[in-house]
Amino acid sequence: MKREDRKLQDTGIRETIHENAVYENENSRGLYAALSAYGESDYYPYHMPGHKRNVMAGEMAQYYKIDITEIDGFDDLHHAEGVLLEAQERANRLYGAGETYYLVNGSTCGILAAVMAVTERGDELLMARNCHKSVYHAAIMQELQVHYYYPPLLTEYGIYDGAAATEIGCLLEKYPDCKAVVVTSPTYEGIVSDVRAIADEVHRQGRILIVDEAHGAHLGLSAELPEGAVLGGADIVIHSLHKTLPAMTQTALLHVQGDRVNRRMLGKYLRMLQTSSPSYVMMASMDCCIRYLEKHGTERFAYMKRQYDLFCKKMESCRHIQIGKIADAVGNVYGKNEILKTEKTACRRGYHMAGWDIGKLVIFVKDAFLSGQQLYDILREQYHLQMEMAAGNYVLAIMTVMDTKEGWQRLADALTEIDGRIEEEEAERCLWQSNTVCCNGVRAQVKMKPSVAFHRAYEEIRLEKSDGRIAAGFINLYPPGIPLLVPGEVMNTSILCIIRESMHMGLNVQGITREGNIEVVVEDRCQN
Repeated sequence: MKREDRKLQDTGIRETIHENAVYENENSRGLYAALSAYGESDYYPYHMPGHKRNVMAGEMAQYYKIDITEIDGFDDLHHAEGVLLEAQERANRLYGAGETYYLVNGSTCGILAAVMAVTERGDELLMARNCHKSVYHAAIMQELQVHYYYPPLLTEYGIYDGAAATEIGCLLEKYPDCKAVVVTSPTYEGIVSDVRAIADEVHRQGRILIVDEAHGAHLGLSAELPEGAVLGGADIVIHSLHKTLPAMTQTALLHVQGDRVNRRMLGKYLRMLQTSSPSYVMMASMDCCIRYLEKHGTERFAYMKRQYDLFCKKMESCRHIQIGKIADAVGNVYGKNEILKTEKTACRRGYHMAGWDIGKLVIFVKDAFLSGQQLYDILREQYHLQMEMAAGNYVLAIMTVMDTKEGWQRLADALTEIDGRIEEEEAERCLWQSNTVCCNGVRAQVKMKPSVAFHRAYEEIRLEKSDGRIAAGFINLYPPGIPLLVPGEVMNTSILCIIRESMHMGLNVQGITREGNIEVVVEDRCQN
């Protein structure tokens, strides 16, 4: 390409355009700035995408100016050497890992690549039973023999506790052929595990630790928050930027550190599992997110903590609606400087959590006639407040550094008002009996490997007739996407009860047809 000076229309910026370095000054300001400058230039697109940045290309044409493909000067995600490499290195500096990859297929892609990169077909894997379904998908794709660690239950709240390093260590001794360990921290409800202790134990036994930290991309970025899994020493950490930080849906990061992971193999799987046409709009969103945190992170996290404290203070007057906090669960507050003290207190009460994310407001209904789903509906229909999810006796609200003072205040006002109405009306109604919808403590017999059951011939039968049959598909609540039943596990009456109760409460149970059927393996009936 011949070098020439081009005037960028409507900006007055003059740049020298090179064959491999378009708008160098803009690149120093980030990917979005470079895309914007290119969109305002007089370069005509004789290439994909098909909208051609034409303002007449329909109702969303305003967004097309920065939507390009891998053209000169804008690098290639699968062989990054320029602006995308700089963007990934910028993210790496923020989190402090060995290497960081952009993910445009969400955390799911990162989890699949991580598990497949550290195992070979038919290997054994130790995973927490409350992992996201994508971990199970990786096990199926790699035909892994899976062993489970079952996290205990926080009885006060009916949600999963953190993972215990000592118990994981014992399981690794019991299953010495496991190549890696996968845990989820924080959980969907914000419970943070002691990743540092888990990593020490896993590494002591020569294994690899993968942490699904999809809901904790913000952890470790402020003294107000628990330590993140990267600093905790995990070998691979997967972050969903979009879940808790200002980035577009489907944006995520994968961090790898140390020398235990074959990075060449990890890169090969990422190239295989990610789209060959990554969205530059999404990648620009990731870069903007990282830059925003670099510039404003400290003040925004401090602001978030102040709003959280004010919110909790206002909620102290409520009798029936409570907010789950580590201060209540283990008798202490949390933060980077108090994690060890918190862990000792937690252990005295039999808990393993190292923190509870202030961005996850688990709003419980205690001793009242409201279920979690009913509270969810009231908040949405009467107050126009859309919660993240509903469960048996709580709703979940996700708060981030971008929530406004008004957002915090509206939720606090609504909850205190609802609590007051409960106080007035509870004498006239029967108390709602909470049934915890959680598979903890309810364990299904594992009859065959997930990959074997997944590929076996199956039949559909009525849910109520499935007791004793081997599942051929997944049954899970979504959100959060943790399977109640995995292919290869045997249905039992306890799990049936959980499924029926979940459906009765109006929760989103996936894996059951509209006719009320489930998929089971075609073979003789199993005995529990």
